[in-house]
Amino acid sequence: MELLEINEFVKNNNNDLNISCNTRINDAITYNDFFTQYLIKNEPCVFKSGITNQWPCVNNWVFNNAPNFKHLKKLYGSCQVPVANCKIKYYNAQLKDEMTIEKFMDYWQEYRNKNYTTDMPVLYLKDWHCLRDNPGDLFYKVPKYFASDWLNEYYLAHPQFSDDYMFVYMGPKGSWTPLHVDVFTSFSWSANIVGKKRWLLFPPGEENNLRDTHGHLLYDIDSPEQDNFWSGSNKALEIIQGPGEIVFVPSGWHHQVWNLEDTISINHNWINGCNILNVWKELKKALLAVMKEIADCYNMDNWKSQCQTILKASHGMDYLQFYDFLSFIIKKRINSINNNKPCTNSDTREFGVNHILFDLKRAKFVLSYLIVDSKDNDIYDIVFRDNRPENLIECIDAILI
Repeated sequence: MELLEINEFVKNNNNDLNISCNTRINDAITYNDFFTQYLIKNEPCVFKSGITNQWPCVNNWVFNNAPNFKHLKKLYGSCQVPVANCKIKYYNAQLKDEMTIEKFMDYWQEYRNKNYTTDMPVLYLKDWHCLRDNPGDLFYKVPKYFASDWLNEYYLAHPQFSDDYMFVYMGPKGSWTPLHVDVFTSFSWSANIVGKKRWLLFPPGEENNLRDTHGHLLYDIDSPEQDNFWSGSNKALEIIQGPGEIVFVPSGWHHQVWNLEDTISINHNWINGCNILNVWKELKKALLAVMKEIADCYNMDNWKSQCQTILKASHGMDYLQFYDFLSFIIKKRINSINNNKPCTNSDTREFGVNHILFDLKRAKFVLSYLIVDSKDNDIYDIVFRDNRPENLIECIDAILI
């Protein structure tokens, strides 16, 4: 069992930006150095190939440096998967449908054999919960650098949600993902199993220079219309990601991604003590937007509860679930300290004491904000109901002092 430790107790979340770190790093870097140089500083980086070498999917899903279509159909042929049509815009995303892996692989082989003809659609399999749909199929192992993952730790401990933020992406050359920021402003990591991608990343705040006159984010940074808003900002970071390499995308960095070759990747969205404050700020911002949008209905019964319902539908999480999420992380770590028991993630990696203390401090910091904001918006009793969060604050303080 590997121990994930932070050698020094990190007191501040330093968000100073320095995007000179586009140089690649390798798995010789310690967890502590990755934590202090990239996670805390919220800076992107690329891990050179090597980490993925022992993953079963690297052997099973690849043949002659291309997707192993035959084997993928054999393994997952009947699975229903979400597929985007990269040629059809749907609001500020791409039109999605579902098809079986077998049908998608047949399309992909035909498209490849016809030399990616413009007469065919450009389809991209995105956000497939392959691990959830095929439990026990351990085709990869989460790198230790990304193991402190509150988001998937929470969802995997709550199977009733039938959800997670662990995905497989598969797409032919020319498929792409429009400009966006990741859900909840989470971190993400993306490992190429085969193929090559081009990434364009923009540090937090730069997206304000990438909006049209109506405030809408650009759909495609390469489209002619973007020339009025962006002309190669020196704050943009371009990455060409090769096979076996892993891109770390920090919290709140907008990005657009193109498949330069037939590509398969494994992607996770994740949250931990380093970006939980950003996640909270985005949730608070989303609630304010909902309240503003339906302000004319303020006098309706249960207006405040309705705002939470809309928030959950539009943002993916409301204040009630956010508190449940935070309290799960806090209670698990308090239990570890008080009972001198190991605290592990879903991958059996154990967190060191300093790591647990860091998690508790960051969770307490955000929970305090959640309490204040809930009182200011007069939704304290809606969010916390019979659970008084001040009790959790006291339990954390008893450990931290």
